[in-house]
Parts: sequence; C-alpha cells; structure tokens
Amino acid sequence: MRIVDEVTAVAREVGATPAQVALAWLLTRGDDVAPIPGTKRVARVEENVAAADLRLDAAQVARLDAVQPAVGDRYADMTPLNR
Repeated sequence: MRIVDEVTAVAREVGATPAQVALAWLLTRGDDVAPIPGTKRVARVEENVAAADLRLDAAQVARLDAVQPAVGDRYADMTPLNR
C-alpha cells in the first residue's frame, strides 16, 4: 500500500490520476521504455494518452524512484519452469 499511497500523493500534487502518474513515471525511464497499458474503454485510452503530457518534477520522480518494490512470498514457488 505504500506504493499506492506515494503514487496517489504525487497524483494529487499534479492534478492527475494515479494511473497517469505511473505512466508518466515510466516515460521518464528512457526512450527505450514504452508502457503499453491495456484497457477496454475509450475514456481510459484518453486518460492514458494524457499521461504523455504530464510533467513530473525532479523531486517527484526521485520520490517515486525511492519507493521500494513490493516483496513477499506469495509467488515464491513460481519459477520459470513451474509456469
């Protein structure tokens, strides 16, 4: 939940949705990163496309970079051979 909380906090700061912030952050990773979100609704496609125009400042990007990834043993028994 700490990941969600941080992304939501940044979203409030920039007046965007958490999904837009996540996509905008991914777009800061470099020209070789192309997020491909899935959706069934035109409104979500429009929301996702708008993320390309969202500008996160250096402090916001740093905050998102600093968020520790989720960890746990939920899928510990899954290895590439077990899939």
